[in-house]
Amino acid sequence: MGSARPEDIERVLLTEEEIQQRLREMAQQIDADYADRDLLLVGVLKGAVMVMADLSRALEHETVAMDWMAVSSYGSGTRSSGVVRILKDLDTDLSGRNVLIVEDIIDSGLTLSWLITNLRSRGPASLEVATMFRKPEAAVAQVDVKYVGFDLPNEFLVGYGLDWAEKYRTLPYVATLSAHLYA
Repeated sequence: MGSARPEDIERVLLTEEEIQQRLREMAQQIDADYADRDLLLVGVLKGAVMVMADLSRALEHETVAMDWMAVSSYGSGTRSSGVVRILKDLDTDLSGRNVLIVEDIIDSGLTLSWLITNLRSRGPASLEVATMFRKPEAAVAQVDVKYVGFDLPNEFLVGYGLDWAEKYRTLPYVATLSAHLYA
């Protein structure tokens, strides 16, 4: 389990139990929606690792395959510009596949919007998005997301895949960081 010094965490927004319960609910919905179809989960590195691992294990669907992409969006600091570069592409041909993009969080939506357009051009039978977290107030690009775990406030959050300078990603809960760390 990931850990943080108590003084690093300001407050816990979602507990490990709340996250795991919501993941099980999302998995049931995905199982029902894809009951008679194969499914390819596409995780977006690095943040989606936790969600992808837990979601894939919660699914009862027998024909689930997984693949990974890593993309980098250019921007200043914490802001995305929507200009995206593929750092690691998929190994899987998407032609005729039912694809579910798995994200940890959607904030501006710019990178995801680009990713959807890119993957759609590869000819999947269907393409949907699942995200554990979404920040509606931060949205710049409107993205159709079929499965959403939780809507969160537009604050700087860490845990369950969300990091600050590559730290705190492995926390099993979601929390706000104490201001002394990044002030």
